[in-house]
Amino acid sequence: MSARENILARIRSANKTGKVSDVIGGSAADRLTSSPISPIPDLTGNVTDRFKQRCEDAASTLDEVHQMEDVPKAVSRYLTEKELPMSLVCWPEFKNLSWSESNIQFESRGAIGDDKVGLTGSYCAVAETGTLVLLSGQDHHATTSLLPETHIAVVRRDRILKTMEEAWRLMRSEVGLLPRQVAFISGPSRTADIEMTLVYGAHGPFRVHVIVVDQ
Repeated sequence: MSARENILARIRSANKTGKVSDVIGGSAADRLTSSPISPIPDLTGNVTDRFKQRCEDAASTLDEVHQMEDVPKAVSRYLTEKELPMSLVCWPEFKNLSWSESNIQFESRGAIGDDKVGLTGSYCAVAETGTLVLLSGQDHHATTSLLPETHIAVVRRDRILKTMEEAWRLMRSEVGLLPRQVAFISGPSRTADIEMTLVYGAHGPFRVHVIVVDQ
């Protein structure tokens, strides 16, 4: 018996688990079923404040409103400030809001190439990185957050979580089988591939604006 075989035999004897392949296979199976959490930073302070700061760091802009009915006015303020068209495409969950009172034209559908502004909800958000989490679905068109130059996302304050691990835990408990696309959006699209010059809107929206809703 070689030295290597002797060592492995002693390990098997001590563990009483048989072959090394069985140990490895069992460990992998345990990890897949238990969804262990890796060490995470100890984040202190107000979760929303941290999310706002990280959004700013990622070049997103942010507004806060009291209730969902205030969203059209917040959108109008933003579009006016940025001198953008007063029209958008949105997810169906927003189609019954009072858009006409804010002089905004809207269509409830997925975005196409000519659409300038897309409005979506958010499954949740991550304060640690200023990240929006979007799940695709029949009424949650992925193109609405990807094709327009401006993406406006609505997130409820109670869905702002501390870490990415908390977001995954929430998805496992509420959603189960994940949809075709899970999008993690941390600010507008950007690249510095050419001469190390930062360019926005290279592979997605040029702007990302977040509206936090209290209730």
